[in-house]
Amino acid sequence: MDRFMLYLLTAGKKALVDGGLLEEVLGQLDKTRCGVLIGSAMGGMKVFNDAIEALRVSYKKMNPFCVPLATTNMGSAMLAMDLGRMGGPNYSISTACATGNFCILNAANHIINSFALTSSNGVSQDRDGFVMGKGAGVLLSEELQHAKQRGANIYVEFLGGSFTCDAYHMTEPYPEGAGIALCIEKVLSDSGISKENVNYINAHATSTLAGDVKEYEALVRWFGQNPELRVNSTKSMIGHLLGAAGAVEVVAAVQVIRTGWVHPNINLENPDECVVCSL
Repeated sequence: MDRFMLYLLTAGKKALVDGGLLEEVLGQLDKTRCGVLIGSAMGGMKVFNDAIEALRVSYKKMNPFCVPLATTNMGSAMLAMDLGRMGGPNYSISTACATGNFCILNAANHIINSFALTSSNGVSQDRDGFVMGKGAGVLLSEELQHAKQRGANIYVEFLGGSFTCDAYHMTEPYPEGAGIALCIEKVLSDSGISKENVNYINAHATSTLAGDVKEYEALVRWFGQNPELRVNSTKSMIGHLLGAAGAVEVVAAVQVIRTGWVHPNINLENPDECVVCSL
């Protein structure tokens, strides 16, 4: 692990001990409602630097874990896994020297909002990893009535969302896609939309052997064999943009809603057997 990750794991556990949240108490909590929010200004710079130096020699010399050990969000993810599948919101914030302040504020807002809610590229079978891509996506979000009053060009309306965390493994999802399924459940509940009315999903689908199948299993678990449902992966066409992936894929989803056109999944010549059997 990079040193930034070791720091936060140690400090995180000390905070729990000081707060009296020992193993016995943690075992009594509903971990699907327990989140971890820890930020970093730079993330794993030592791991990243070592990877760059190794790349100067050969790509074969690079640490295969350099990406998950360097990205800022993996610190909180590792702590969640170490504590035993803390399945609530799990993400990192990077705002220079204000990072800690933003984390504290967001954590408080999550707690406040939870109380409010309770009151009412190769993607075939032989795939071996994702293809790195480059890009950016930015969306302008605005309160609906405010946008209407100023005559804004409104593309879509946001109805709801959810944060969850597998807290299971650094790169492999929880068995049978349980973490993804939990997120879908919360999204449907938050948005007030029934699963029968969902007709399009832009899949995460990073072209990893385990991840894609678990995501598929979660989708089947919730939506079954809905003939109206269309699923695709923008990553099959532009690669994995890492930090920009989610934003660009939301832009793609917005375009599907606007135009009625769904882009294809390219490079899918030989689907997984478990997928073919259920189609």
